[in-house]
Amino acid sequence: MELRAVSLQVRLGGRPILRGIDLTARPGEVLGLIGPNGAGKSTLLRTIACLIAPASGSVLAGAEELRSLPHRRRARLVSFLPQDTTLAANFRVRDLVALGRYAHLSRWSAPTSTDARVVDQALGRAGVEELANRPVGTLSGGQRQLVMVAKLLAQDARIVLLDEPVSALDIAYQLQVMRLLRSLAADGHTVVVVLHDLNLAARGCDRIAMLRDGLLHRIGSPTEVLSEEAVSEVYGITCHIDSQPDSRRPRVTALL
Repeated sequence: MELRAVSLQVRLGGRPILRGIDLTARPGEVLGLIGPNGAGKSTLLRTIACLIAPASGSVLAGAEELRSLPHRRRARLVSFLPQDTTLAANFRVRDLVALGRYAHLSRWSAPTSTDARVVDQALGRAGVEELANRPVGTLSGGQRQLVMVAKLLAQDARIVLLDEPVSALDIAYQLQVMRLLRSLAADGHTVVVVLHDLNLAARGCDRIAMLRDGLLHRIGSPTEVLSEEAVSEVYGITCHIDSQPDSRRPRVTALL
């Protein structure tokens, strides 16, 4: 399902945060959002997820305006993983992942065998099935993040939004999360992810949107967006860009 942000403007505390963002994310692709701290990446994602009301503009999933939809209908279309999640330490992993099925339940109805099967599949796909009966409080940071991705898988929304899902993870967990996002896109989902690692974005994203000061500075393929000129201008650094050794995708090296 295509996702479109149309002329989005957001003001927080009287200050403009997003200034007329026009953005399209397509089914079957991973769209990466990059930019320095304070560029508006998280605000854009939270506005798309209907957690922040824009001053003007709209967000469309297909032909439907997201803010006009009932909550359950919206949750069947869009899932969102924020930067910070507060979880009850004694909550069982399987029960947490099962919360992703909320949008698919009728009012007052209990989960069905289909819901249980979807939860099992999500746990397996995320590689955390062995953790299913563990309390969340006993997990490492990487394990917790994979469990949260499993919850998104169980929700099975057509559009998946993730805000810095790999920022606190070691390289093995980073790659595992990115492979899951690639597999979601391969299944026809629309994936939008905020990333700080430019090389991971270049490797894992089909297209990249670069934000600066609440504006869309560039959007396109990793090669189109990650030029030495653009990275230096937006991040205020000197860098060298060549190709990753096993692909023609750009590799960014910041110079001291």
